[in-house]
Amino acid sequence: MKKMPVLFVGHGSPMNAIEHNAFTESLSALGARLPRPKAVCVVSAHWVTPGTQVLKSQHPRTIHDFHGFPKPLYEVQYPAPGAPEEAEKVASDPEIVKDETWGLDHGAWSVLRHMYPKADVPAFQLSLDERRGFKEHLALGREIRNLRERGVLILGSGNIVHNLRRIDWENPHAAYDWAREFDAKVKTAVDSHDAGSLAEPQKWGEALLATAHPTVEHYLPLLYCIGSTDERDAVSYPYEGFDFGSISMRAVLFGDASVAR
Repeated sequence: MKKMPVLFVGHGSPMNAIEHNAFTESLSALGARLPRPKAVCVVSAHWVTPGTQVLKSQHPRTIHDFHGFPKPLYEVQYPAPGAPEEAEKVASDPEIVKDETWGLDHGAWSVLRHMYPKADVPAFQLSLDERRGFKEHLALGREIRNLRERGVLILGSGNIVHNLRRIDWENPHAAYDWAREFDAKVKTAVDSHDAGSLAEPQKWGEALLATAHPTVEHYLPLLYCIGSTDERDAVSYPYEGFDFGSISMRAVLFGDASVAR
């Protein structure tokens, strides 16, 4: 079995879960194009914990972790099976704790329901340890790269630029100059597999990082993706664009997407 590719998705608004637009169409196309995984390991911006946890549930619940959205969004269920055997292998690291109470948060299911609408691909999540620094998140990404050899798709779900405080509701597809600058610096580093620069984004400017990410949980999943790849993995961008000035919707695909199913 050839190793699976790795995918980072800028998931944006929870409404993308039920809307049909260019972004969600790109996810549907990815689901059809990528080799079918044995399971998906999601590193979502929306599961942040003290210490690293891995979801071992056989039947993950659908978590509606947002407020103030239309009723149809809260009615969505994504009943994908879990992948407890893969979670158990990840938890062989004594620093990773097994959890059976979480589920699939919207960083996971809002993406997966477009890629695998039948909810027939097992899925589990790995949490973001709030105690780790950038380099330590990158190191854990390197630790889980062997999932790819077992047919597991590593999916990072966040946003390369994410500042809800600076949302520009009047310009749904515009971007601030600082948002374009940070996004471009990330793309340059990704293009050259420069994991070191991605793990030290403060070197691009403390103020730039703080503006692009007032909190960093939406950036961190990218470090797991770059950590689980190497220079032999081709890089492509299934989707690029900005929402409301301050959210980059860039998706990054690492590796061969043409592996036979």
